[in-house]
Amino acid sequence: MRLLIVEDEKRLALSLAAGLTAEGYAVDVVHDGTEGLHRASEGTYDLVVLDIMLPGMNGYRVCAALRAAGHDVPILMLTAKDGEYDEAEGLDTGADDYLTKPFSYVVLVARVKALLRRRGRTGSANPVHTVGPYAVDTGARRVTHTLDGIEVPLTAKEFAVLEQLVLRRGEVVSKSEILEHVWDFAYEGDPNIVEVYVSALRRKLGAELIRTVRGAGYRLEAPR
Repeated sequence: MRLLIVEDEKRLALSLAAGLTAEGYAVDVVHDGTEGLHRASEGTYDLVVLDIMLPGMNGYRVCAALRAAGHDVPILMLTAKDGEYDEAEGLDTGADDYLTKPFSYVVLVARVKALLRRRGRTGSANPVHTVGPYAVDTGARRVTHTLDGIEVPLTAKEFAVLEQLVLRRGEVVSKSEILEHVWDFAYEGDPNIVEVYVSALRRKLGAELIRTVRGAGYRLEAPR
């Protein structure tokens, strides 16, 4: 799953990103509200961790703008303030939960997981996608044969790469986009690592499912 952290305290933001990445999430980080609104409006995130005191546009305005535009992504608000008024204001703008600094990292992770579980139960989007002879369940993060229900064993990174292609079926997804969303913003290794994982997916799922678009990236072409 993809998370967006909008936090101007860079040390805190990077620390949260590192921890949530270790939990298995793909994490993007921005440090001002205007950019946070732009990124969250793309509609490709499963949850947004949103600070209130931000340059450019504060968290209240970001949250309100997302809700006004019809985005139902779960939002966990962070703030250094403390008081019932602040919490009420945050929740009134459409936030799903609220955490006051300083907070326990364990508590933050628990809140994130709870919001994601709630979205899985109540979200309107169907988490199961038919990809050729396979069912790709982005909620349970598993791939099974549609005929016999046998699960195809994929590593967490293999599934994350497949998920990006599934969610953008029919579009060309570049290596850099896959790196950004699967390995997160801080990855500085060899970009050809994407080729390794695409090759692994082709071996496990069939070479015909993922097409290489020379010089551009990859496209999932499996029938629904």
